[in-house]
Amino acid sequence: MRSQRTRFDAGPRSQLDGCMAENTNQKPEVDAPDGPAPETLEIVDIVEGTGPEATAGSKVDVHYLGVEYETGEEFDSSWSRGQSINFPLNNLIKGWQDGIPGMKVGGRRKLTVPPAQAYGPAGGGHPLSGKTLIFVIDLLGVS
Repeated sequence: MRSQRTRFDAGPRSQLDGCMAENTNQKPEVDAPDGPAPETLEIVDIVEGTGPEATAGSKVDVHYLGVEYETGEEFDSSWSRGQSINFPLNNLIKGWQDGIPGMKVGGRRKLTVPPAQAYGPAGGGHPLSGKTLIFVIDLLGVS
C-alpha cells in the first residue's frame, strides 16, 4: 500500500490537528479529526529529530499515544504507563513498520493508520479491528 508522507513545520496549535507540537517531553493530545478516515497510511512529521535514523530492521525506544480516528478516544499510551517501550519494528503493526523508518531520534511523528495496516477488517477478533487509528510517536532511541 502507498503511504502519504508530509513534512510538517511546527506552527500554531490550530494547524496540528490537536497534536501538541514542540514539546516531546509531554504526552501529546489528539482530537477526533473531521472528515472521512484516510484509506492509506498518512505520515506527518510534527517535530523532525536530529539523531540516528530508524530503519526497517531497527529496535526502537518510543513514547506513544494511540487514539481511535472516529472518536479521538485513547486506547493505549506509554505515557499513561509512565515509561517508554522498546520494540523491534518487525514485531509491530504494518502501519508502524512502514511509518517509523526514516524517523530520527528526537522526532515526533503522527501516523494515521487504516485498518488494513493496523488490526485488519471489522470482525477480525481484535477489539481495534476495523478501526482507523492515530498514533503520535516520539522516537527516543534506535538500535
